[in-house]
Amino acid sequence: MSRLNRRGFLTASAAAGLLIAAPSIVRAQAAKAKMILNWRYQGPQSWFFLAQDMGFLKDEGVELQIDQGEGSAAAITKVATGAYDVGFGDMNALIDLVSKKPEDAPIACYAMFNNPPFTIAVKADGPIRTPKDLEGKTIGGPANDAALKLFPAFAKLAGIDASKVTITNMAPNLRETMLQRGQVDGVFGFVNTISFSARLAGIDPDKDFRFINYVDYKMDLYSNTLVVSQKLAKDNPKAASGIVRAFNRGLAETLKDFDKAIEAVARREPLIKKDIEKARLIATLKAEMSHPEVARIGIGDVDEERFKRGIAIVAEANQLPRVPGANEVFTRAFLPQPAERIKLLGV
Repeated sequence: MSRLNRRGFLTASAAAGLLIAAPSIVRAQAAKAKMILNWRYQGPQSWFFLAQDMGFLKDEGVELQIDQGEGSAAAITKVATGAYDVGFGDMNALIDLVSKKPEDAPIACYAMFNNPPFTIAVKADGPIRTPKDLEGKTIGGPANDAALKLFPAFAKLAGIDASKVTITNMAPNLRETMLQRGQVDGVFGFVNTISFSARLAGIDPDKDFRFINYVDYKMDLYSNTLVVSQKLAKDNPKAASGIVRAFNRGLAETLKDFDKAIEAVARREPLIKKDIEKARLIATLKAEMSHPEVARIGIGDVDEERFKRGIAIVAEANQLPRVPGANEVFTRAFLPQPAERIKLLGV
């Protein structure tokens, strides 16, 4: 889909979305779709599972298969290739793809992580205290980690000579222990992902790790967002709108009862430590989903000017072939009405 056609398509989708704001009273055969998550089953995905378990997706005439993911950036690629219809992935990986291959890129439609969680964790007693100290060091992370993908942009803003930093890949479950053992000098990830995975490995992140957060160096970016494939948006906008509306209801239920939310995760992954996942969920709500703009525009929407600045940051730092327009990356076509969207998380 060309740049102009993509923009025209999103405009048309927005118009269609206005016509399908209310759930259908008469239920036709359920629309079947597949969704890929950002990561394995964890607390900060509970709203997706509650939407499934409490029948919110069924109310919208949607039968949705929800699979574990391999990283926030990978979720964007999986939807772009047609392997999935819906994904929960990194907005900035999407910006990159829209710039390079707009004909393949999915469409962001419900921005959830509105505070950037990207970080590099280092040992608290080690020599790395500033971004410049990363030069000459080895930093590791899963290949599809969003913070790793954004490192060139971060390096430029933070004054790091990226050519002097060695990047190595590792399995996600080895990240925190490899850092603790000194096998790498630092690791990429989300602050809460690293912190709570460390706790599960018997490591105290507050004592043992130091975090170099991207947001402290002017990388004020959106992070994880719900995306839908161009095919789903075009062929079944009613289903796309229904999925977003169901997840919005799932988030509302999560905020009402955290224990109930964690039980929904445990039904998918019985081996989780419920207390850790509950703490991870609450920390994510506080740190990654509570930007002050939420009180004004609600969860799911983006602030237009802030979003444009973020796109420009990613495009310049990563030397993208062009700067995508905000309406090429994100659409409000499938958002619930403002009154329905959460404007106070209450955590």
